[in-house]
Amino acid sequence: MKMIGLIGGMSWESTVTYYQTINEHIKQKLGGLHSAEILLFSVDFEEIEACQSAGDWDTSASILADAACRLERAGADLILICTNTIHKVAPQVQSAIHVPLLHIADATADALKTAGVTDAALLGTKYTMCQDFYRDKLIQAGFRVRIPHGKDIELVHHIIFDELCLGERKEASKAELLRIIDSLAREGAQGVILGCTEIGLLIHQADTSLPVFDTTLLHAVRAAELSLL
Repeated sequence: MKMIGLIGGMSWESTVTYYQTINEHIKQKLGGLHSAEILLFSVDFEEIEACQSAGDWDTSASILADAACRLERAGADLILICTNTIHKVAPQVQSAIHVPLLHIADATADALKTAGVTDAALLGTKYTMCQDFYRDKLIQAGFRVRIPHGKDIELVHHIIFDELCLGERKEASKAELLRIIDSLAREGAQGVILGCTEIGLLIHQADTSLPVFDTTLLHAVRAAELSLL
């Protein structure tokens, strides 16, 4: 079994899902008392978010690259950044290490292809929805990507940072996210990407008829599968 290195804490609530999902998949595959071999480096999200808000992605890249190097030195055979937004600095992190960095958008693109979805709604932080680093990965893989309009972009961002990252799960916010999903479905979206690792704490497949692609689960399962190759 390969050692999985997780860069977590962004937020720690969704990092819990990574740990649980990876171990559940290993148990399902191997049975018995088997569990995953995992190293976790959990960053201080306050520091990371301050960099994001200030547009200081270079400092974020330095912090994450240092975390990845520490995981590699500790024995990690593959590394995950347990958040969508910080994949903006994935190239810098990958260049700092010699082991593979599993990109969350690659795992998502593979799931979309398997499901036959070519037109997808994307919900995430305003950075993930509006900047190119994430959407371009999907577009280059052949997908049309739709995002919310106008004030709904800030609304989704607010729900993530001011509620879900603080452990708050509000039914009113869930209703708003489902309204946005329905709106994008009417525009032509065939599926919805939960492009923030916290959104899956609030929205589940049972909540909508549109196929849901929870990036947290997809990323975690991909790591578990690769650890067994």
